[in-house]
Amino acid sequence: MDIKVIKVGICNCYIVKDEETIVIDAGMPGNCDLFSKGLQKIGVTPTDIKAIIVTHCHWDHIGCANKIKELTGAKVIVNKNEKDILEQGKISMPPGVTRWGKIFGPLVKGLSTKHTIEPTKVDITLGEENYSLEEFGIKGKVIFTPGHSLGSSSVVLDSGEAFVGDAAMNGLPLTIKPNLPIFAEDMVALKNSWKKLIDMGVKRVYPAHGKSFPIEKIEKLLS
Repeated sequence: MDIKVIKVGICNCYIVKDEETIVIDAGMPGNCDLFSKGLQKIGVTPTDIKAIIVTHCHWDHIGCANKIKELTGAKVIVNKNEKDILEQGKISMPPGVTRWGKIFGPLVKGLSTKHTIEPTKVDITLGEENYSLEEFGIKGKVIFTPGHSLGSSSVVLDSGEAFVGDAAMNGLPLTIKPNLPIFAEDMVALKNSWKKLIDMGVKRVYPAHGKSFPIEKIEKLLS
């Protein structure tokens, strides 16, 4: 399994390659050229990408979804709770749930309103059941992990890596160390989602903001 990251604005877009290649999340609007340049840098041909999995439909994760779909011809996959957000190009973000989140939130919201999201047609709509990625040549599945948003999903590889979107954060200006999100719709649901991932045997966490870290960091936060 080969994992690479392309930073598209403040969002990590993960390129996961096994028998085939997928991309997880689609970055900030106005930064789509960074994705194309990133693919060239890591030696990935756009048409090699078979699926674009959106962990959730907040503005900084879907900004280049339509451009990436046009570039790659890949299928777009998202949870049913957020399909309309992506297909209508809505600007969306959750409330702050920590002191810093409540302070920083209005600044982020102000930044988001300066951007336009291109509507993107969804090809595969997911529910609450696990969704195997075998058809896309990846040994893993998409797991429903609500909390940060109502339709948040995570990609969990059979080898133990979990790409969790904003279910965790690990980098300034959001956090100074691996932590639970400073923005969320439902923290109780989010903690339950983490318990689900831990029970599945996740070993390493790949957040959309910041560097990866071992699952033990989350286990300590939950305890």
